[in-house]
Amino acid sequence: MFGIGDFAALGRVSVRMLRHYDAIGLIRPARVDEFSGYRYYTAAQLPLLNRVIALKDLGFTLQQVQVLIDEKVDPGELRGMLRLRRAQLAEEMAAGTARLALVDARLRMIETEGHMDTGDVILKNIPAVRVAELSAPASSYDGPDITTALSPLYPQLIERLESGGVTISGPPMAYYLPDPHGPGDESITVHAAFPITGDVPADPGFQVVDLPAVERAATLLHHGPMSEAFRTGQLIANWIDDSGYQTVGSGYAREIYLDCPMDDLSKWITEMQVAVAPVT
Repeated sequence: MFGIGDFAALGRVSVRMLRHYDAIGLIRPARVDEFSGYRYYTAAQLPLLNRVIALKDLGFTLQQVQVLIDEKVDPGELRGMLRLRRAQLAEEMAAGTARLALVDARLRMIETEGHMDTGDVILKNIPAVRVAELSAPASSYDGPDITTALSPLYPQLIERLESGGVTISGPPMAYYLPDPHGPGDESITVHAAFPITGDVPADPGFQVVDLPAVERAATLLHHGPMSEAFRTGQLIANWIDDSGYQTVGSGYAREIYLDCPMDDLSKWITEMQVAVAPVT
């Protein structure tokens, strides 16, 4: 048998926690000295302790843990529950890491306010282009909302283009339009597209759209992940304001993904294009 301190050390829990588990009847000591009141545990109680800790980590209250223990949840069910919880925690960590990266990017923008170099913005004509596209709704123009809606569309579109024998004639692109019928005031429709040439089979599983020429567009290369595209968007906005132009249409930037290695988002190169016209 082990004293409460040794058992706590073996189970990687605190003595205080074991005392609490005893008080609520969750894990009773194997023996209590009748004179000193000292608690003793056995190695055979460690599996029960492991289950209690695992169920707590799943988010169950101690009262719920007691019910599950009494119902004798089998190891297979517990493993499944733990795998699900692990996946949820991994997703939360990834989301937290992404949010931290955005905070850092916003902080860098704040630190460079008043020192933004807009000299690399180029005003140019964008010729008309025929594209194959898939679209999806997004709740807002916020980065995570766009990524969630847009990312799944490209592999689907590539598969359908290859299946139909359609020739892709340029890099992937995306554009955005307001969605007046969406669930919220900020709802938009995201469009994932590839420029194409040649014939398209009947019922290809995607839309063919002729995007009209843009007489003037303020363009700038964005280097890095699209989660930080707001940095480049703000540079374009400053250039538009300083140069006597105004946005045309929705004001959303069209994005041309010139180089997008999937194994390193920091090496992405994206041309951002915003339609503009002189202020009248």
